[in-house]
Amino acid sequence: MFRRPIFEKLLPRFRGPRQFLQVLAGPRQTGKTTLAHQILSTLDMPSHYATADAPVPREAAWLEEQWEVGRQLARNGAALLVVDEVQKILGWSETVKKLWDQDTWRHVPLHVLVLGSSPLLVRKGLTESLAGRFELTYITHWSYAEMRAAFGFDLDQYLYFGGYPGAVSLVEDEERWAAYVRDSLIETTVSRDILLLNRVDKPALLRRLFELGCRYSGQILSYQKMLGQLQDAGNTTTLAHYLELLAGAGLIVGLQKYSGRAVRARASSPKLLALNTGLVSALSDLSFQSARGNTEFWGRLVETAVGAHLFNSCLGQRMSVWYWREKNSEVDFVLQRGAQLVAIEVKSGRRRDSLPGVSLFKRRFDPDRVLLVGGDGIPLEDFLTTSVADLFPASA
Repeated sequence: MFRRPIFEKLLPRFRGPRQFLQVLAGPRQTGKTTLAHQILSTLDMPSHYATADAPVPREAAWLEEQWEVGRQLARNGAALLVVDEVQKILGWSETVKKLWDQDTWRHVPLHVLVLGSSPLLVRKGLTESLAGRFELTYITHWSYAEMRAAFGFDLDQYLYFGGYPGAVSLVEDEERWAAYVRDSLIETTVSRDILLLNRVDKPALLRRLFELGCRYSGQILSYQKMLGQLQDAGNTTTLAHYLELLAGAGLIVGLQKYSGRAVRARASSPKLLALNTGLVSALSDLSFQSARGNTEFWGRLVETAVGAHLFNSCLGQRMSVWYWREKNSEVDFVLQRGAQLVAIEVKSGRRRDSLPGVSLFKRRFDPDRVLLVGGDGIPLEDFLTTSVADLFPASA
C-alpha cells in the first residue's frame, strides 16, 4: 500500500525539463521508501536508488559515488537519483549542495529525491546548507482516514493500534504486534535516528523520558515533575533538548502553552503528546479489549489521537498547535493560522485535574471558533477525517 494523494502530488515534479531536488522527511514506516519506489516504477526515465541505512554513518565519498552513477544515467537526458536515509551520511547537506550546484552550472538534467527518517536532522541540514535549492514534503504518521481506506480499520482499532501500516498483519496477535512496535519501530528509531546521530550524554534518561511521554500522553507535566518521575539528577535544559530530539524523530512532542507571546510559550510546562497512539498502547500492559473497558486509558488514547491529528497535519503548513491553561482552567488544544485561532475541547471521559477553560479563553483571546470533539460536539470519527485546514472559519 502507498499514499496515493502524496504520490500524485510528487510525480509531476519529476517530469519537468529542469533538474528538481525533492526532500521527503518523516518517521520510520510512514511510506517514504514505498513512495520512492512507486515513483521510480512509474517514471519513464533512467534511475538509481541508493540507501545509506548501515550500522555506522556513511562518509560523504559514498554519496559522491552514488551521485556519479546518477550523472552517468543523465548523459542523454533526464534521470532520477534517489538517496534514502540521507541523515546517516556525514556532512550530507554540504555534499548535496556542492554536487547540486555543479550540476546546475553544467545543466546536468539529474532529478534528485532525498529521503530522511529523522525530520529534525533533515530540516537542520536543509536550512544550514540548501536554502533555496529544494522542496520539502513532510510524510507524517498514517491518519485514521488512510488506515480505514487501506486496511478497513474502524475507529477503535485506530485508537488502539495507531497508524503503523507495517504492523497491521500482526494485530490479531497482540503480543507480536506490541513487540514489533517496541523493537522494530521504537528501538530502531531511538538507536539509529537519535543516539547514533546526536550527542546524547544520558541515553537511559532519553529512553525513560520517551516512556514517560507515552504514559502521560495528553497531560501537562512540568519539567520538575518529570525529573521527579524519572528519578534522575539531570536538569530541565537536558529534558527540553531530549524532548526536541524525540519530537524530531516523530515519537513524542511537548506542546507549548499558548500565550500570544513566543517567549512566554517557550518557558511553559509542556503538554506531552505521543504522535501515534500505537506507541501508547504498545508500552501499556492492556490488551485491546482491556483498553476499551478502561475509561481512563481509553480517554488518553482519544485525546492523543486528536492532538496527534492536529500536530501531524500542521507540519510543513502555516499552522501550529498549542494548549492553554490558567490556574485550574484548561483548553485542550489551540490551533493557530496567522491571526486566526480555534479553541478545541475534547470530551474523552478521562478524569481531569482541571476544568474546561473555554469561556475564560474566549474572554482573554477572542478565538475565531470554538469546537467540542466528542460528547455533544463533533463525533470523533468525523473530526479525525476532517482536514485541519477546514477547522478554521472561511475567510470573509
